[in-house]
Amino acid sequence: MSHRTVRRALAAGLALATVAGLAACGSSDEEDSGAGSGASAAIGDVDLSADCPATVVIQTDWNPEAEHGHLYQLLGKDYTADAAQKSVSGPLLYKGQATGVDVEIRSGGPAIGFSTVTSQMYQDKDIMLGYANTDEAVQLSAKNPVTAVFAPLEKSPQMIMWDPETYPDVTDIAGLGQSLKSSGGVVRYFGGAAYMEYLVSSGKLDKSVVDGTYDGAPAKFVSAKGKDAQQGFASAEPYVYSTEVPAWGKEVKYQLVHDAGYPFYSSPLSVRSGDLEKYSPCLKKLVPVLQQAEVDYFADPAATNELVLDLVTQFNNGWVYSAGAADYSVETMLGQGIVSNGENDFVGDIDAERVQSIIDITTPIYTAANNAPKAGLKPEDLFTNEFLDETIGLS
Repeated sequence: MSHRTVRRALAAGLALATVAGLAACGSSDEEDSGAGSGASAAIGDVDLSADCPATVVIQTDWNPEAEHGHLYQLLGKDYTADAAQKSVSGPLLYKGQATGVDVEIRSGGPAIGFSTVTSQMYQDKDIMLGYANTDEAVQLSAKNPVTAVFAPLEKSPQMIMWDPETYPDVTDIAGLGQSLKSSGGVVRYFGGAAYMEYLVSSGKLDKSVVDGTYDGAPAKFVSAKGKDAQQGFASAEPYVYSTEVPAWGKEVKYQLVHDAGYPFYSSPLSVRSGDLEKYSPCLKKLVPVLQQAEVDYFADPAATNELVLDLVTQFNNGWVYSAGAADYSVETMLGQGIVSNGENDFVGDIDAERVQSIIDITTPIYTAANNAPKAGLKPEDLFTNEFLDETIGLS
């Protein structure tokens, strides 16, 4: 189960019915290169029409949200939402200019039956790019290998949160684990998460204080009155619980799982490994466009966040997302280094040592679960930085 999918039942617990809009959306064909409807506008500085599919199809791992803002930045005002398919399409833009092709961004989570993005990419070959967490790529490397080509997030926002009033001296997950042993509290999480297996095996959390029965709703955390901790995402839950869950309505503290020693990449855009060579001419031009879209989004997210909120309303599937949550997400991603250039001056690259550490951590976990990764798996099997433009970075 993906890290993205597991947090989201919270939305169902807060959902209110809204009206949905429905507009038809064209289909795409991965073998089709040439002019899409985006070619009706004058092509700007980047022309993708000769090298990329007429419609570049991208599969996300959840409903529209600010964490995906770099993708929705590719769209302008001329977009078409398909409420039935939970997708949006329109001319693919670079700095607001047409590139000669279209982009179709598909929602994940409930829209794909909560399956992994990787498995969805292998079921539907129209999908060119999809979000695939590093540990998911390791897990599925033997049967459904993918290669990451652009990492929009430097750190995963996955975290463990707790009540600072109950645990005022706790500053990290390891300290939380010791306090929970004394209080009798637990960390509630979705069972089967590899990061939790790591936290237990590394001694940061004792097995006696982890509870894999979390269902995504806030009720158990609230009813525990601070005694229990809970998984979440730094880019969402701290705002939601303090502002949009009245029964809680106060601050939480947290530590990123990344900072606790599980440095996986969350949602890197990936292709099926067997298609990497075929898509390479497109990726050489497209990946810098993706980098620029991320830079442009975080420089001025307002218009794209409005688009995200419009899509949430039109899709009308129980996912609740507010302007305040979107603004908080952007601020937190930048403030916590979840989005950054990392150790260089450009955005989107992946570090081989980090990938190797995830291979080392998760291989015994997945092997014990009878889902062994590819034998002899190496970091270069899972990513490439070859398409990145080293001049494009966050300022």
